[in-house]
Amino acid sequence: MIPYIAYLGISAFLFIIGLAIMMSRKNIVAILLGIEFILNAAALNFVTYSKYSAHNLDGHIFALFIIVIAAAEAAVGLAIVIRYFQLKETVHIDEASELRN
Repeated sequence: MIPYIAYLGISAFLFIIGLAIMMSRKNIVAILLGIEFILNAAALNFVTYSKYSAHNLDGHIFALFIIVIAAAEAAVGLAIVIRYFQLKETVHIDEASELRN
C-alpha cells in the first residue's frame, strides 16, 4: 500500500507546477493549464484525505465536483480565449487590459 505522504507529495508538486505556470507565462492558454494543475492537486488532496483519514466517500464526492468545475472552467475559458483571439489576434495577457475598449 502506498503511504499517504506520497500522494500529498505528488499533490504539492502539481500545485507548485501550476502556480509556477500561472506566474511565469503570459499566454492565456498556459495560465488556464496552470489552473487545471492546481485544481487536480486539490482533488488529489481530497481523495487522499477520504481514503486514509475519514474512510468515507466525502473526499471522492468533492473531487468529482472539482472535476466538473474544472471542465466548466476549461470550456468557458477557452471560449473567451477564442473570442479574444478573434478580436486581437493574440493570446498574450499583456494586451488583455484593452478589453474594455
